[in-house]
Amino acid sequence: MTVPATVKRMDLSPAVARERFAGAAVARLATADGEGVPHAVPVVFAVVGDVLYFAVDHKPKSTWKLRRLRNIRENPTVAVLVDHYDDDWSTLWWARGDGRAEVLEEGPERIRALEALCAKYRRDGQYADSPPAGPVVAVRVERWSGWASA
Repeated sequence: MTVPATVKRMDLSPAVARERFAGAAVARLATADGEGVPHAVPVVFAVVGDVLYFAVDHKPKSTWKLRRLRNIRENPTVAVLVDHYDDDWSTLWWARGDGRAEVLEEGPERIRALEALCAKYRRDGQYADSPPAGPVVAVRVERWSGWASA
């Protein structure tokens, strides 16, 4: 499929990409293990400055020994993507944060991250009623990028 000639491309500045990213509800986390085998999963997140946080929460999982956490421990380089799709292609956009991830099992940064997650997702009550008990991941974003229809 090709993009119609009427849809023009515009690269987003890092500031605009970060702003659009931070306002999104869900992102896709891309990790790779030590062998370079990719893995992608959806995550809910909060952005504080240039750090993106997500947590292992109470949604049903078979274990907390998740592949995303193993991958981050083996290879901390990650990409996280948000996007907006619509049948009206003149409104399409995506934003990405590339950086290095770290698993936080405890400590003050983990607590601040949980506070940011609870604040962002308080409207639906999921985190406000039951804050995540699992590890938190901090992605220190080194590069914000994006694209939008102009």
